[in-house]
Amino acid sequence: MNSSAGLLGNMSYALQIFERDTFTTAFIKNLIMVLVWFSLSYINSIVVATFFMNRVFYGNPRYILFIHMVINDAIQLTVTITLFVLSYIFYTINVSFCCFFILVAVFTTRTSPVNLAGMAIERYIAICNPLRHAQICTAHRTYTLIGFIWFICVVPDITDLFVTLATESLSFFHTRVFCLRQNVFKDPILTYKRQAFDIIYFSCVFFTLVYTYLRILFVARVLSSEKQSAQRARNTILLHGGQLLMCMMSYTSPTVETVLRFILPGHVLEIRFANYLIVYILPRFLSPIIYGVRDKEFWKYLKRVYYSCKQYDIQIKPTESPLLFSVTYSIL
Repeated sequence: MNSSAGLLGNMSYALQIFERDTFTTAFIKNLIMVLVWFSLSYINSIVVATFFMNRVFYGNPRYILFIHMVINDAIQLTVTITLFVLSYIFYTINVSFCCFFILVAVFTTRTSPVNLAGMAIERYIAICNPLRHAQICTAHRTYTLIGFIWFICVVPDITDLFVTLATESLSFFHTRVFCLRQNVFKDPILTYKRQAFDIIYFSCVFFTLVYTYLRILFVARVLSSEKQSAQRARNTILLHGGQLLMCMMSYTSPTVETVLRFILPGHVLEIRFANYLIVYILPRFLSPIIYGVRDKEFWKYLKRVYYSCKQYDIQIKPTESPLLFSVTYSIL
């Protein structure tokens, strides 16, 4: 259940791809990854702009946690796709840079499921204990929670760097390697440590999401007076649960991949590429859908920002001097 190793294995499996993929296959896979990055970056930029351009969201813990997740996922996506493309272009990179990329990818990958568990707890308090929600879930406590999430996600894995600094010579960090976690953090005890922490993370997040969402589902059915609103509440909860489940698949993806490779031994590269897209990319598409489209409050402001960007028309007209121009702004 080594999620971090699984991430970097799926992300940087070009060691085998580089030898077996044709130029056309390699080009198509890299093109897919770059297009995915551009698409998600465009969506995330609108979502982030919507949050920061409307102060109404600043004090809402639900949207604070949401925008933290969006920014975290954007960083994770950028780092992993950068390594994916670099593995084709340069094959090997400097160990110091590799350490930086790996640690950022691991930190952000671990943070997403834990952040979603925090969002589940916030929704649980809002629906099951609404009278105390404003008192318990304040903006200050939300930022404290985010700091705590980063602490518990960074500390276990930053020790890999300290162990490597203690066991490897400084010259090692000036060499070039194919950027895989096991090629940089090579001490065998680190593998067992990662497996132990993956089990702990998986168990805590799993029981948190199961308890909170079952409670939310029960309360939503009891309190919803209209069938349509009850159906909408159930659909939202199911989408949340699906997103959490897919993020939690990062803890078990190496095991699932091993099983699939055993069942379909002739499709190793396709399995790894599909596994990366499903486990690490698809959940990043669900966040804007759940909070951007289905959330009426956020969707209202998101449409304003989107159409403002569309209406922002800059027209450069020829003048007597090439250095002079006139700019026309039309903003909603």
